[in-house]
Amino acid sequence: MTSSTPLRTPDATDLARVAVFAALIVVLGLPGSFPVFGGVPITAQTLGVMLAGAILGPWLGALSATVVLALVAIGLPLLAGGRGGFGVFLGPTAGYALGWILGAMVIGLIVHAGNRRPVWWRTAIAMVAGGVVAIYALGIPVQSLVTRLPLGETALTSLVFVPGDLLKAAIATIVVTLLVRAYPRGFRRQWRVAPVEQPVPA
Repeated sequence: MTSSTPLRTPDATDLARVAVFAALIVVLGLPGSFPVFGGVPITAQTLGVMLAGAILGPWLGALSATVVLALVAIGLPLLAGGRGGFGVFLGPTAGYALGWILGAMVIGLIVHAGNRRPVWWRTAIAMVAGGVVAIYALGIPVQSLVTRLPLGETALTSLVFVPGDLLKAAIATIVVTLLVRAYPRGFRRQWRVAPVEQPVPA
């Protein structure tokens, strides 16, 4: 059984990449948002979280999302619709925002499982598991608590997000798959190469 690459201390290049993806998450919020039931907006920022987890890996991807949320907490209006301030983390969107950290981590762990080269089907699974399921797993209970709606009713109303999130997952999968082929150095990691089977002598 092979082990994955051990954790290493981030260097200046890693931190620069974290900053770039934090900026990407912010930029994807510039088009604005579309509020739906319960006051939770539909935004493109989750797409940035998906790409961060897949390209940077679980820890740096989660760090990029954490940087954005930390800046939001101190008052910068970096979320879609120009929202910012600690009050964001007391509202119905709090769980979804914090879910970005978990989502990026889950995506990175699945995409780079076993330190293998990303493939489209594993990337697609990662985008759904981390970019949708993990974020909803934190977002729905918090939204239910803040809005005082039953958990089942909150989960049901959250289904309105699913088509858009699946579309973002598909886009992220395509982008990552193309990037693996065109610019694998962008992932800044060494992938384990599967051993070549030797022919059995007759």
